This record gives sequence, structure tokens and C-alpha cells, in this order.
Amino acid sequence: PPELARAHPWNRRSATTSLAENIDGMPEDDDLDYPVLNLLLLQRYGHGFRTADVARLWLDELPAGRTFTAERIAFRNLLSGIEPPHTARYHNPFREWIGAAIRADVHGWTHPGDPGAAAEAAHRDAVLTHTASGVHGAMFIAAVIAAAAGGSHDVHGALAAGLTVVPPRSRLAHAVRSGIGQARAESDFDTVVDRLHAAYGHLHWVHVLPNAALLAAALTHADGDFIGSICRAVSGGWDTDSNGATAGSIAGLLAARPDALPDRWTTPLKNRLTTSIADFNGIGFDSLARLTRLAAARP
Repeated sequence: PPELARAHPWNRRSATTSLAENIDGMPEDDDLDYPVLNLLLLQRYGHGFRTADVARLWLDELPAGRTFTAERIAFRNLLSGIEPPHTARYHNPFREWIGAAIRADVHGWTHPGDPGAAAEAAHRDAVLTHTASGVHGAMFIAAVIAAAAGGSHDVHGALAAGLTVVPPRSRLAHAVRSGIGQARAESDFDTVVDRLHAAYGHLHWVHVLPNAALLAAALTHADGDFIGSICRAVSGGWDTDSNGATAGSIAGLLAARPDALPDRWTTPLKNRLTTSIADFNGIGFDSLARLTRLAAARP
């Protein structure tokens, strides 16, 4: 509708690469730049990496112009000589947004079946840029993914595992439980979304809390189904690329095999990723999967 288009104009920068009729390989997106960067982090420093190693890698490999919100503030703080974790706190109004959560996937993928270790690695990464709920969101996502990567096909158990690594009385835990509860109570997902927007609509659309609630609701309502989880996560609004990517990361693991992913979703990507991480630009997803498996086996 015209009124909706005026209120929410299309991101013109993305239109040439991300509309269905224009997709030719996987377009560049920071939600995929960071997993690639964290794969490189593990290749260089192993699972014992420090937050200072994350900072050093960013300065060496991440173009500053491809950072946003909390990550850009932390990058600026690093260039100003501020050391982590103060990089997350100094003049950073975005420190409880979703940025650390979108970096958490690799920590989950490389700790299959060990949500606690995945969350601990995500914490070391997250404190470079985020505090409080921003860090808890990353820990939660890493733990859910680790549980899903451990061979379980139970999305509800994976979400429960995610809740074990964050403080039970935290705002992040409350948001996740709220999303799960709304999804269980209502068969119509549009109604679930309306209720979540009523509860969290006062927060910025990139804040971690509404997005965590929506992600948990989408996965619960779809019972972990690959297409259903992604479509629900994206249809709920807020940070759509981040939520769609994370829902797909989790639901893809639950599906357990590549041929469970529909061709109409994978074929347009042509097994080719565009990324700002120079040595990886144009790499295939099959190669990234092999490199991730090797990274998981590192000490």
C-alpha cells in the first residue's frame, strides 16, 4: 500500500542486489561479514582468543566503512587508543543493540553440543562492542546454535539451552521467555507479532530485546521448520536481515542435512558469497562449511 511504502521506504542501496529478481549470488551483508571474520579469528588465534585479538583482527581486516552502530563506535574508540572493554562503553549509545548477537553464529557452530563454551566465546567477542543485554543476546544465540549443532532436532530444547547461559532475571531472558510464551499461546503469528510490538515497540528496531523476543517466537511458532522459522522472523519486522539470518542458522542445523534446504532458496545464491573480508570475497558456502568444521576441531 502507498501509505506503507511512504512510512517504510525500500533501502535503495540494497534494491539492486537483494530483490528476488536481482539476486545473483549472496549479496554483501554485515550479518555475513562478521561470521567470516570470526572464522578468520579462529584460524589465527584458536578457541583461546582474547578480546584484544578480536580488536586487532578488526583493525587489520575489517573496513571501517562496513561497520555500523556499536561496531563503528568501538572501531573509532580503538583508533583513539581506547582498549576493550572500555571500547564498548565510551560514547556508545548502541551498546545494547543487536550487533554482538549477529557475530555469535561461528561460536555456536564451532562448539557443537556445548552451549556453555559457545556462550563464553561469544562473551569474549561481544564485550568489545556491547554491554548488558547486548552481551547477553550474543551469549544466548551462541548457546542456542551450539545446542542445535549438537545433533538435536528439538528447537524448544535448543532455546531452553540458550536460556541457561544468561542471568534468569535479565531483560534478555525475560524477552526470550515472552516471545516463547506468546508463540505458544496464539495460533495466529500476526497476533503474536502485534503483541510483541505492543510490548517492545518503544525500543529502537535494532535493539536486541525486541529482536530476541521475535526470534524466539518465530522459532517456537514454526516448531523449528526451516522455511517457517525464517519467514516468521522476517515478517515480524524490526531487524529483518539479522533475525532471518539467525533463524536460518538455527533451523538449518535442526534440518541436519543440506538437501533439506529447498532449491529455490539456495540456487539463486550460486554458492558464492560477496563479502568485505578481502581474502574470502567470492568464496563458496561449501568451502566455508569445510573451514568451519576445521575451525571446530582446532585446540
